[in-house]
Amino acid sequence: MLHNYTSIDADSVTAVAEQAIADADALIAVMAAPAEQRTFANTMAPLEQVATIMTDAYGPTSFMGRVHPDSAVRARAVEIEERLAKWGNDLIFRTDLYAAVRDYAATAEAAQLTGTARRLVEFWMRDLRRVGHELAEPERDALKALNQRLIELQVAFGNNLDEWEDSIEVTRDDLDGLPDDYVSRLTPGTEEGTYRVTMDYPEYMPFMQQARNRDLRRRLQFKFWNRAVDQNRALLAEAVKIRQEIAALLGAATWAHHSMDVKMAKNPESVEAFYESIVPGLRRKATDELGVLTALAEQDGVGRLEAWDWTYYDNQQRRNDFGVDPNEVAQYFPLDLVLDGMFAVTGGAFGLEYRRVTDAKAWHPEVTLYEICNAGSSDPIAYFYADLFPREGKYGHAAAFPLTYGKALPDGGYRPPVAAIIANFTKPTEDASSLLKHDEALTLFHEFGHILHFCLTTVDLIRFSGFDTEWDFVEAPSQIMEHWMWQPSVLQRFARHHETDEPIPSDLVARLMAARDLNVGLSTMRQVYLGHFDLMLHATPDPVDLDRAYRESYEYTLLPFHEGTFFPATFGHLMGGYDAGYYGYLWAKVYGDDMFSVFEETGLTDPEVGRRYREEVLATGGSRDAIEHLRAFLGREPNSEAFLRNLGLR
Repeated sequence: MLHNYTSIDADSVTAVAEQAIADADALIAVMAAPAEQRTFANTMAPLEQVATIMTDAYGPTSFMGRVHPDSAVRARAVEIEERLAKWGNDLIFRTDLYAAVRDYAATAEAAQLTGTARRLVEFWMRDLRRVGHELAEPERDALKALNQRLIELQVAFGNNLDEWEDSIEVTRDDLDGLPDDYVSRLTPGTEEGTYRVTMDYPEYMPFMQQARNRDLRRRLQFKFWNRAVDQNRALLAEAVKIRQEIAALLGAATWAHHSMDVKMAKNPESVEAFYESIVPGLRRKATDELGVLTALAEQDGVGRLEAWDWTYYDNQQRRNDFGVDPNEVAQYFPLDLVLDGMFAVTGGAFGLEYRRVTDAKAWHPEVTLYEICNAGSSDPIAYFYADLFPREGKYGHAAAFPLTYGKALPDGGYRPPVAAIIANFTKPTEDASSLLKHDEALTLFHEFGHILHFCLTTVDLIRFSGFDTEWDFVEAPSQIMEHWMWQPSVLQRFARHHETDEPIPSDLVARLMAARDLNVGLSTMRQVYLGHFDLMLHATPDPVDLDRAYRESYEYTLLPFHEGTFFPATFGHLMGGYDAGYYGYLWAKVYGDDMFSVFEETGLTDPEVGRRYREEVLATGGSRDAIEHLRAFLGREPNSEAFLRNLGLR
């Protein structure tokens, strides 16, 4: 259940993967062989066993490519990630497997199935049809080859970003506007008295928000938006072309139509209609916000607000209009206290207790391991690792990763799931704590929403366990978590000064809350830009000009285009599962906001509401359609009122 990650080396990564493949192949050979009578036990149950074997192999193999400190292990894990993904592609294209599932689906026994067992058969048949098993052999072979190539492109794209290193070198005067604490954490440059500002988020984001040197902000953003551009531009272009070819072979109008068919939205027209319903109001709001920021910039002699200016002047506006200094706020958010507060809030709301495991046996000494228990019980129901600080070669963003899926055991018990939260917050030193900006604390709460979604599952089958739900709903349980970081009563429970232990002042909390929706139009229009760019790539059957799509979509930001950049080369979501799905962040926010409105009505940590949310949304995973989760929890049809109200459009 809990792996000893300290023993991993490059050879063990290969050995674990090859053993998993051998064990799975042996099961499939028996399952797919001709059978006198097809039953759940000899057809569907082996597929669940294979899912267990292969998902259990992920942690000590592919996942190591994201987090292991040894570059040789990371390189081997990336190779193995591609090997395992191609094996999975081979599996779903096997005609003997398709015949076995098809024949079982036609039996009287299958017709009598209920619950997750029935859903398992339906989903396997759906997925097998979606890879072309009802097509002629030449088309099916073409689909298989295209999917294999798509795997290669996806793995290479992500690895290029994870391994990318770049920086600018600056003097102390160049760092004007940034606090001494930030400067003290920078590594020395090549010349005496200089510093390196890297692409790591704890260095990049504060620099863009606070550095007064405008030209250096431009230079740093230029490098950040062009990470791995020479390699990844071509990979993205080829991936888009391949997706179009796959859609055409399957008879879908576009890749977006094919992809969204199994999502809540169902088709790109629904997403376009969603955007059309919010963009006019957002554009008016963002235009007004941009006018205020431009006036601020003009005071500094800046004639036109550029892409590398807006977060800087947003930060200035927060200070000037609301007295919110992100560095001052961070003094009250030492990481340990934020974790404690997050555990207290979710523990009280969802009936949980958290305990740190002393001997984590993790892949790096800085990684911590926690067990999750039901309140009043000492028996762990789940575990999660927390790997929160940047290092060379590590995954560069924030995300939750599934290491062991929960599932029912033959003896009637339940196997505890295991997950990992990966982030890149400021690393503590001997003299200084890890202090989180408020937006970093929001990120932590967001990703922890994914952890809870994965870890609190009670679904019996791996296929529907954890956060295996529709891709445009999966962000809702993380979006809802962000709301707690905006509640004064919650913040004042745990936010304390890292040196004096004084609670966060009420007036600072009030100012922070007052600034909550500052420039929400601009920030939301950025989400629209990214989602629209995704649609421009995937909701057309025609060849795509990436540069034109980038420029046209960028117009939604209302900011001038940063010439010479190609941000899509760094847009890992488009090669990591959110292709024709990035709209899901805003789409799911509608549902997250709607669900949180129930907590607002009855009490932010109301255990009864928390219990219902846990049981009807988190525990149920993909065992039913997400719309049924929402209806069961809300007691009504979901609506967008809270979402629009939070955007200031109501």
